[in-house]
Amino acid sequence: MTREEKATVIEDLTAQLADNPTIYLADISGLDAGTTSDLRRACFKANIKLAVVKNTLLAKAMEASDKDFGELSSVLKGNTSLMLTETGNVPAKLIKNFRKKSDKPVLKGAFIEEAVYLGDENLETLVNIKSKEELIGDVIGLLQSPAKNVISGLKSGGGKLAGILKTLSER
Repeated sequence: MTREEKATVIEDLTAQLADNPTIYLADISGLDAGTTSDLRRACFKANIKLAVVKNTLLAKAMEASDKDFGELSSVLKGNTSLMLTETGNVPAKLIKNFRKKSDKPVLKGAFIEEAVYLGDENLETLVNIKSKEELIGDVIGLLQSPAKNVISGLKSGGGKLAGILKTLSER
């Protein structure tokens, strides 16, 4: 690979790192071709971009990026696959589900909305992170709950009151 090609790859990686708020680094070495194909297919269905990258080029792209990746570059050893997506917990769920059949992929680290997670022991934490849409749904549900209670109380109370008035007027 020539210097120009490396510079182009670094520019592309830097642009991808800037465009995606969620970045996962995983080790998928040791997977056979069929299993790797299944992983790529699952990533495509989950709207995750999966790419195998050279560690040195990714490290240079991280340095060139405006984001602060902290200690994430320290996990760039061995084979590294880059998983890029918009939603924070989707790659973690995919890795967890995929590991029911295989011992790979292994999570090396993740960068989610300015937070850095290092190591495979953080997988369960990352699975439990709520996405932006889930948080908005929770807030809307909490906001609607008191209004629903008031409305149902008024409806039931109104029916009782109307029944009492009707009974009294008949007497």
